[in-house]
Amino acid sequence: MPTPSMEDYIEQIYLLIDTKGYARVSDIAEALSVHPSSVTKMVQKLDKDEYLVYERYRGLVLTAKGQKVGRRLVERHDLLERFLSVIGVKEEHVYNDVEGIEHHLSWDSINRIADLMEFFEEDPARMTALKEIQMRNKE
Repeated sequence: MPTPSMEDYIEQIYLLIDTKGYARVSDIAEALSVHPSSVTKMVQKLDKDEYLVYERYRGLVLTAKGQKVGRRLVERHDLLERFLSVIGVKEEHVYNDVEGIEHHLSWDSINRIADLMEFFEEDPARMTALKEIQMRNKE
């Protein structure tokens, strides 16, 4: 099981490969606001743990295991952003709040949040009722 730090790297590498077709150490460093040397160390660890294959000066590729984990992490992040938006968290707080909580929730909690989101999305009247409650309780 990857650590929270490893998850951040896998998620970012997955996103870079998905959008650009590749992920270089410098791209990862820029996206995560860390030094390239830190990225190199983590990439070597992720290679050792078989999340990716890394060849110095050649780049990296996610393994099937890395792709699966990366996709799941991106889906978790997206779900939590949607959830916080639905429950009325101000847009300017959503990203940082997700970054703060995503590694601290069990997959069981994530799955229950997904169920709740499905409950709200299945019936627009439920969403309307929630919005009415939020308006009534607005600060």
